[in-house]
Amino acid sequence: MSKSISGFSKLSKSKKVDWIVDSYFSNKEDAKNIIKQYWNTNDKLQQLHDEFIENTITNYYLPLGVAPNFLINGTLYTIPMAIEESSVVAAASKAAKFWLNRGGFKTEVISTIKVGQVHFMYQGNFESLNAFFNLVKPQLIDATDYITKNMVKRGGGIIDIQLIDKTEAISGYYQLHATFETMDAMGANFINSCLEQFAQTFKIQAQQFDGFTAAEKNIDIIMSILSNYVPECLVKAEVSCKVEELNAHSDILPEEFAAKFIQAVKIAEIEPYRAVTHNKGIMNGIDAVVLATGNDFRAVEAGVHAYASRKGHYTSLTHATVENGIFKFWIEIPLALGTVGGLTGLHPLVKLSLELLKKPSAKTLMSIVAVAGLAQNFAALNSLTTTGIQQGHMKMHLMNILNQFNANAEEKATLATHFKTNPVTHSAVVEALHKLRVNN
Repeated sequence: MSKSISGFSKLSKSKKVDWIVDSYFSNKEDAKNIIKQYWNTNDKLQQLHDEFIENTITNYYLPLGVAPNFLINGTLYTIPMAIEESSVVAAASKAAKFWLNRGGFKTEVISTIKVGQVHFMYQGNFESLNAFFNLVKPQLIDATDYITKNMVKRGGGIIDIQLIDKTEAISGYYQLHATFETMDAMGANFINSCLEQFAQTFKIQAQQFDGFTAAEKNIDIIMSILSNYVPECLVKAEVSCKVEELNAHSDILPEEFAAKFIQAVKIAEIEPYRAVTHNKGIMNGIDAVVLATGNDFRAVEAGVHAYASRKGHYTSLTHATVENGIFKFWIEIPLALGTVGGLTGLHPLVKLSLELLKKPSAKTLMSIVAVAGLAQNFAALNSLTTTGIQQGHMKMHLMNILNQFNANAEEKATLATHFKTNPVTHSAVVEALHKLRVNN
C-alpha cells in the first residue's frame, strides 16, 4: 500500500529511490535496477542532470536523430530532432530531399515581439485610472533599468506598456499589457522580472496619486506573468515549384497530385477534427527540434494551437495554392525561441544540437523550426493523398514491434527483408516472428 512522506525533497537520491521502490513496486530489485541503469557513469554529467529539476531519481532517454539535406534560404542544414515516434525523422528527411533540388525552403521572420501582463483589480473611475497610468508609465519603465540594461545593450528591452480595460468580461479587471524584444533569449525570466517590478511600482505609486480617492488607491495585483500566446512573434516558411516538378509518384500525374494535396489542406482549414490531427503532424517536426535545442515545447504547443484558433475556429496552420502553374505550400506560425539562456548553455546535447545548426540566432532557429514543421506536414500529406499513411509508418514501426517480443539481431534482419514486400501490421509481425521461431 502506498504511503505519504514528509521531507522527501531533503532525502538523497538513493534514499528517494529506496522509498519509491519500497512503496510502489512488488519486484523491488527489478525496479531499482531499471532506475539505476539509466544513471550516467560520469558523475559530473549526472549531477548536472539531477539539478535540472526537483526530486530526480533517474534519466529518461529519448532518441536524438538527424534529418539532413534541408536547404533553407540557400544554406544547407542537418536538423537535430529529439522524439520517440517512429517515421517522423524519416518523413522530414524525405521531404528535405524532395525540395533540395526544387529551390529548397524560403523563410521570413515577420516579427519577434513577446508579451507579458500584469493582471489587477480596480473598482474606481476609469478616467482616474487612465490618468494615473499615463503619469506612471515612464516610471514603470525607469524602475526596471536594473533588469533591462544588459538586454537594451543587445538591442532588446521593453517596447511598450498599455492599459487594457477588461471590465466587460470581469467587473473591475484591468491589465498592464507589455511588449518586449528579447533578442536571442526566449526571455521568460527577463519578462517576468520586469512584470513583477511593474506591479510593485504601480501599486506603490497608486498610493501616492492625488487623483485617486482613498478606496481607489488600493489596487489589487492578482498576478504578473508572461504570455505564451505570441501572435506577433511570427515566422513564415514556404516551398514552391512548377506543378510539373511534383513528379515523385509514377502512378499519379503531378497535376492530380497537386489538386488532391490542396484539397487535403482545404479540408484541414474548415474541419476541426481533421485540423487537429493535421497540426499534430506539424508539431511532430516542430516539437522534435524545439526539444533538441533545449526550448520549451509546451509553451510552443500552447501558443501555436491558440494561434490556430485566433479567427474563432480551429484551423490548419499550413496552406497551399496553385497559381499560374506554380505550386506553393507554406506555414505561418508563432514561435518564441531562444539560443541563449536556459538549458542552451548547460545540456551537452543541446549545445551539440545548436552547433550542428551552425550556432543560430533566435531568428534563424525560428526559421529552422518552422521549416521542420512544414516538411513534416508535406511528407504526411504526400503519403495521405497517395499511398496512405500506414504503409510507411508501419514499416518504421516494425522494429518497435520486434523489440516488444525481444527479437534478436538475426530475427530482425530476416523479418525486415520479409516485410519489404509484405504489409506490416502488428498481427502479421507477431505471426511471422512466431513461424520463424518455430521453424528454427
